Amino acid sequence: MTAVREATVEDLPDVLNVVDGAALRVDVDELRERIAGGDVLVSGEEGRVLGTVILDGNRIAAVAVRRGRRDQGVGTALVEAASRRRDRLVAEFDARVRPFWESLGFDIEPVEEPDRYRGVLHTRPG
Repeated sequence: MTAVREATVEDLPDVLNVVDGAALRVDVDELRERIAGGDVLVSGEEGRVLGTVILDGNRIAAVAVRRGRRDQGVGTALVEAASRRRDRLVAEFDARVRPFWESLGFDIEPVEEPDRYRGVLHTRPG
């Protein structure tokens, strides 16, 4: 079981590494601001960052997990931790990861782009 916590500025290189490994793009300065604002969570084990979720208000800007740790509950733990911080979460994603978002209880609807979806999760922070 991995622990989820708020990222610190010291985690920035590791967060960038995980996001890059998932072929996602983030602006470094914006990421630094999100970390300072408490909007980046990391999941780790023995001091190693295994995954991250980056929030932009109620929107999940990115969720990424190290390739070797995918399908082991790391992404689920990150999104569940994020859901405890917001009363509503919104994510946009492509068809291949739709089952992941459905498994977390997101209501899914298509968006205008082909094979793209938006998921909304209503939660109760606490």
